[in-house]
Amino acid sequence: MWLAVVTLLFGFITLVWSADRFLDGAAATARNLGMSPMLIGLTIVSLGTSAPEILVAATATLEGKPLMAIGNAIGSNIANIGLVLGFTALLVPLPFARSVFRGELPWLMAVTGAAFVCLFDLRLGMAEGLLLLGMLGVLMYRIHRAHRRGDPAALPEIEELEEIPELPTGRATFWLITGLLVLLVSADLVVWAATRVALSLGVGELVIGLTVVAVGTSLPELAATVGSALKGHSDIAIGNVVGSNILNILAVMSIPGLLHPVELEGAVLWRDFGMMLALTLLLLLFAYGQQKRPVITRFEGLILLCAWIGYNVLLYSQH
Repeated sequence: MWLAVVTLLFGFITLVWSADRFLDGAAATARNLGMSPMLIGLTIVSLGTSAPEILVAATATLEGKPLMAIGNAIGSNIANIGLVLGFTALLVPLPFARSVFRGELPWLMAVTGAAFVCLFDLRLGMAEGLLLLGMLGVLMYRIHRAHRRGDPAALPEIEELEEIPELPTGRATFWLITGLLVLLVSADLVVWAATRVALSLGVGELVIGLTVVAVGTSLPELAATVGSALKGHSDIAIGNVVGSNILNILAVMSIPGLLHPVELEGAVLWRDFGMMLALTLLLLLFAYGQQKRPVITRFEGLILLCAWIGYNVLLYSQH
């Protein structure tokens, strides 16, 4: 048990480190090869920031544990709203940026509804995976068109693009390859260790994916969101989380359907997805239900955080 816990912690640390190195190397390589900042932001930066969830989901699915991958996608969204936004709002009230209002929140609601339709028959297969992946393509195309029209309010906040270091091509390629290799190894370590922890605790791989793995892969969002808020950039915090949740549904949840179609229990839809939907609707209420400038207050942050804690207590009390 202790070996698995230590391995899990080490896996999360190397997962976050290698994701940063991979993102820097890939973006710098693309920039050195002449790719436009728009395309770098649309592809490498937006998908690269979700690399931990994507790699863990792919590894778990290929190793015959698709429930862990589905739990990772749903649990990460629950943790992003309940833990990340809830905890950050307790420190600094979080205003909703204009781009979140006009683009990201409507898209989050749309993809959440699509995911509900995909899971309603308690099966995630090839057709559902292709639907979610197709929506990701449509989203990328719409963002591309918004860039071409010069409409900044319709674009997601991609602050990471400004933080990419200037690297020579050789060094950028080195970090691209090294980051990817360590990412793959780290994802395998996380899946192996999480499976051992689940066996030791007597819980299923779904619960471990919803809790331990989900929180571990959401740590970069927590660090980035708290850091942005404390630096006075609280207006981009919600956009970062909403963008991550959209990618978790479209890019992460589609993986089990494409690689390993799986039958689900009713609890996945009504308890787990239901909690994700409830927190998403609560976020929409905080955004659109206020007459003055919308903001997640400290009290509302406490509500989100308590909901996340209560959900985790419920999960482990049922297993």
